[in-house]
Amino acid sequence: MKKFDPIELELFKNVFIAISEEMGAVLGRTALSPNIKERKDYSCSLFNENGETLAQGSHIPVHLGAMPLSVQAALQAVTFEKGDLVILNDPYRGGTHLPDITCISPVFLGRKLSFFVANRAHHSDVGGMTPGSMPLATELFQEGLIIPPLKLYSRGRMNKDVFDLILSNVRTPDERRGDLLAQFAANEIGRARLEEAVARFGAGKVRLYSGLVQDYTEKFLRETIRTIPDGVYAFEDFLDNDGISARSIKIGVRVTIRGDEAVVDFSSSSPQTEGGVNANFAITCSAVLYVFRSLVEEDIPFNTGLMRPLEIVAPKGSIVNAEFPAACAGGNVETSQRIVDVLLGALAKAVPDRIPAASQGTMNNIAFGGYDPWRKRHFAYYETIGGGMGAGSGAAGLDGVHTHMTNSLNTPLEALENYLPIRIRRYGLRKGSGGKGLHRGGEGIIREYEFRVPATLTILSERRRFAPYGVRGGGPGAKGKNTLVSRGRKKVLGSKVNVTLRPGDVLRVETPGGGGYGRPRR
Repeated sequence: MKKFDPIELELFKNVFIAISEEMGAVLGRTALSPNIKERKDYSCSLFNENGETLAQGSHIPVHLGAMPLSVQAALQAVTFEKGDLVILNDPYRGGTHLPDITCISPVFLGRKLSFFVANRAHHSDVGGMTPGSMPLATELFQEGLIIPPLKLYSRGRMNKDVFDLILSNVRTPDERRGDLLAQFAANEIGRARLEEAVARFGAGKVRLYSGLVQDYTEKFLRETIRTIPDGVYAFEDFLDNDGISARSIKIGVRVTIRGDEAVVDFSSSSPQTEGGVNANFAITCSAVLYVFRSLVEEDIPFNTGLMRPLEIVAPKGSIVNAEFPAACAGGNVETSQRIVDVLLGALAKAVPDRIPAASQGTMNNIAFGGYDPWRKRHFAYYETIGGGMGAGSGAAGLDGVHTHMTNSLNTPLEALENYLPIRIRRYGLRKGSGGKGLHRGGEGIIREYEFRVPATLTILSERRRFAPYGVRGGGPGAKGKNTLVSRGRKKVLGSKVNVTLRPGDVLRVETPGGGGYGRPRR
């Protein structure tokens, strides 16, 4: 690293993080949809002029490694000017899946393009086969509107044609308009705060420390990798299916540690699938960076410095690096979780005292929509449900929380029932679902939805066939379960289904528990 003042480094590290966090606060407070306002399903970041991450707020891990690829795709596609806002969601240009829309704004210092501020938010509907835009699709075109890098704002003025095109292809245009304007507002506050920092500290110093914080992150990750014994550590786990075929899908990894560097090789993983559980490289990159960042005990900012000690091998055309136009709605939410599970399983062989048992391993995605006769409008909704956290060497797993690649919240019942024509019949912990062990795994959640109007429902979930594993003799967490009660009859649903619902139907979702750690004492 270059010579620097450690006090100033700490100052700028926190300046960059604080700007990202304030962007997130603005986005959450001004959005319209419960998924963004209540669940906080968004991320905000700062980037240098090359699209490399400087800092990100404490938001959604699956967005972390993917957003710089979106910024770099935008740099290649458009010429940025002051006042621009570029929008995109294409998974094959750094996106994750189509509902995640990224908004990117340039920050100029004088005439020089010096930084970018960007945010990514999950929209409850972007068109496609089913409400919520998380269908059981076989190609990307079925999942919703594909947005390449386009200027939603040009030189400070809204591009109405682009806005109208987007709103004409979604089921809930008023909500989408409000959420997109909230994303614009978040970027505006980020740009203003960066300009204030430059005015206070000077452009040269801000640029200097924007590079040094990346070096700082790299330094601590290299030191952490050096504490892992050199060697090759392999592990594999499986997805239940892809929603089209009943076949399970393997994700395998070999982690090679050499000194202060690591090679993460997914070559043993299954080929890409017909159904939409394919992960693009951006998602795989996010999962790898998340796991290695989690090993670092120091409070380091998440930025591009994390990528420097790591080499990721993900063969094109595989489940972890799918090629266009493979469907990928579930890759972002489900496959990313299993990538984390296999990485932790491999690292547990190297440093078992530092690695927890598997957490629930799914986001339990619920998407539904229809027509609300009381409010006289169409509705579309999406949420994920928490579950059990895996136990660790020093403590039991937490109950009923979102884990690993999702950092969102559980939607409050009051918000759901106020916004949608449904009732929540039950919401509580799933007792006994945590894996047994010296430290038990966290408990899953039971959530029951009663639908008051006809609706179309899509479920994308996992760990209904393969349970979350325990470590060092700990027991597995309970597998999840989806049940539909219609006209008094119960039907167990698969992990990935598309169902037409009648008024009075009840969906019961039981989420997996976390794995246990260590053999239980007698």
